Amino acid sequence: MDHQGQLRRAALAAGIPDDEIGRFTEQLRLSIRLGGGSGGAPVGQFGGLPRLPVGTDWPTAGASPLPFIFSVDCAAPPRVDGFGLPADGSLLFFLAHEEDHLAGGTGDRRYARVVYVPADTATEVAEEPSIPNFVGEQYDLHATLGAELPPWIATHDDEDEDDLSPFQQQLAHDLKRDLPHLEELRALADGLWPPDEGLASADIGGYADDEVMRNIAEQTLAGREKAGEIVVPVAQWYSQVEQEKHRLTSEWVSLARFPLADGFYYGSFVIRHDDLTAGRLDEALSVTDFSE
Repeated sequence: MDHQGQLRRAALAAGIPDDEIGRFTEQLRLSIRLGGGSGGAPVGQFGGLPRLPVGTDWPTAGASPLPFIFSVDCAAPPRVDGFGLPADGSLLFFLAHEEDHLAGGTGDRRYARVVYVPADTATEVAEEPSIPNFVGEQYDLHATLGAELPPWIATHDDEDEDDLSPFQQQLAHDLKRDLPHLEELRALADGLWPPDEGLASADIGGYADDEVMRNIAEQTLAGREKAGEIVVPVAQWYSQVEQEKHRLTSEWVSLARFPLADGFYYGSFVIRHDDLTAGRLDEALSVTDFSE
């Protein structure tokens, strides 16, 4: 479905100029919310035992199996423009969240894994590891669409803008100047794709979390400094990180975001658009945040 066309037709009918609509849709990304409940055919599985290719061992970090979080049938959810999910096959997400959180910033990627299983692959239900309470509750996932904007647009009033960095405040100011119908456009998007009511088990696609992009921006700048490509004065570090984060936002997409069962951690897998489109799922990065 032409989702941008849906929004454009609704906005034109509301009398909003076409150039404003185009500027707004440049920032809009749709995500696929995955949750339990009922409605439509299942698109994936949360918890339980994964289906792995016949003869494939359960993914591990050393000798320790990685907890299985969820899987999604790539052909089942609605297709979203700009999100290069494989046309078929399945994605399986594994994450040892406490270890991944402690390894954050070190480059250690042992504790998170994305497994792609092509559609024509013979699979079987994996054997349960002999670890007490290792396998989570299993239930089917169903899909709905949600509309997302960058955090510097998503603020609704001046009080919210106080939480933004000076760089983000300037971005928001410039956009609001160029989009006098911003609130109407935001309301139309919310009407077409209602906001999350807090019931999603996971989201795929859309914007990566702001803190995740900050982490990547800091690592990118630090790596370039170490390589002698740039020198960032200490007094300018924060502003340079903000600018680099903004630049990287156009290159990266959220592959998966999900709260963990204990409620204290939040898992994120992110990937560059070109790696996702090319099927290089092993290039996905995991950043696990402590949420309390």
